[in-house]
Amino acid sequence: MRHRERVAREKVRRYRDWKYWGRPVPGFGDPAARLLVVGLAPAAHGGNRTGRIFTGDSSGDFLYRALYRAGFANQPTSTDRGDGLRLTDCYITAGIRCAPPDNKPTPTELSRCRSFLLEELTLLRQLRVIVALGQIAFRACLQALEERGVQLPTPRPRFQHGQVASLQNGLVLIGSYHPSQQSTQTGRLTDVMFQRIFQIARRHLDAQSR
Repeated sequence: MRHRERVAREKVRRYRDWKYWGRPVPGFGDPAARLLVVGLAPAAHGGNRTGRIFTGDSSGDFLYRALYRAGFANQPTSTDRGDGLRLTDCYITAGIRCAPPDNKPTPTELSRCRSFLLEELTLLRQLRVIVALGQIAFRACLQALEERGVQLPTPRPRFQHGQVASLQNGLVLIGSYHPSQQSTQTGRLTDVMFQRIFQIARRHLDAQSR
């Protein structure tokens, strides 16, 4: 909490004219979504600045471009809460609601924020596919699902890019590298690799609607 508020006060030069959101960042998207995308946390000068998850930073650019191509978003960019972006059949959230120092949330932060993810899992009644961006988000999803009463397979699913875990009642959990600059600028995660994740998600949704 102190970190997100300090960032909002001090800002960075390129956004010095912005009034930062500087509060916990809620999820965003279609309340009837069958696809849930779970990230790590709001970026200090992205979601923490704009007040919308994955908005105003390069990770968001990467994500919304992929969602647009897969038919889950009406535009490929997300710059601010008034930019006209709409999601269809997709909802986006994060394991942590406040920007953590160095993008490294503590176990205590994850525990404190889990209730929000649990509530979203409950409210998204049409949910069929979850895409977890990064290992921390993948683990947070498994723990929240388990707390919600979903029986996990044995052995417990382990994170890797492209991992597809079939869970109870047709629910599917897909692992993906997080679209951070560290991953995208080094080539660990490419546009093609990321697009395939949402193609997999789309195939599962289409198969279940037949």
